[in-house]
Amino acid sequence: MNPLEILQRTPKSNCGECGYQACLAFAANVAGSGEDPQKCPYINLDGLELPKNKGTELDKLAEEHDLQLIRHLQSKVTNLDFERIAPLLGAVCSDTDTLVFSYLGRKVHLNKKQVLLDGVEPEDPRDQILLYNYIASGGASPPCGEWVGLESLPNSLSKVRTLAVYCEDRIAQHFTGKTGTQIENTCRNFNAVAVSDSSATGAVIIPVLPRLPQQLLFWDEEPEDGFAAKAKVLFDKNVLDYLDIESLVFSAERMADKLFSIGFDS
Repeated sequence: MNPLEILQRTPKSNCGECGYQACLAFAANVAGSGEDPQKCPYINLDGLELPKNKGTELDKLAEEHDLQLIRHLQSKVTNLDFERIAPLLGAVCSDTDTLVFSYLGRKVHLNKKQVLLDGVEPEDPRDQILLYNYIASGGASPPCGEWVGLESLPNSLSKVRTLAVYCEDRIAQHFTGKTGTQIENTCRNFNAVAVSDSSATGAVIIPVLPRLPQQLLFWDEEPEDGFAAKAKVLFDKNVLDYLDIESLVFSAERMADKLFSIGFDS
């Protein structure tokens, strides 16, 4: 089945709820890369036959790649002195071989062979990759407090669009029509703090990891002036001391997921 046939089954509204900015981009990935068609809440699946074998094979390859990367990262942290680096990562060392810290409000127990989130192994291996990457950095200076966009970081241009599609655009849609107070109160569910000197509708600093704050800015839509809602994620200038670009973008995606799981306070 070609992308246009998939496209005809979508509402063609470019709502972005599937994580893609346009229905055509979503359809192309369903047809060509085995993307899950059910990521579109409105798609008509009646009689649809998808290239399941291709998607399944791609999923297997991706899973094996992730597992290999996890094993590689585990080998990188094997010789690290957890007691020494714990303060540099905002963590506590338990029993000399386990680091305990917070990840978007969830308690992490990480040792050299396993990661647990609130006592269970993460379902998505990318969480393990992110967390092992954070530990493998060995810690560095605390965040400097100078905020920059992803596009200002080295070797990030290929990921700017990914950040927009999977994080910023989704947050803009989710927050549309909400007040700054509602956004701030909701984000406080995972220890976010409000930014008092921002001109945005809502502005908060979210501690994704102890040394990985992200500043989230949201401007509500202004239909009378033709302005759509917009969200922007900023990072500390020294963030690459702790994470690579791939994991950094994924951490922002996880931050967005966390926001969507929490209802708005009044």
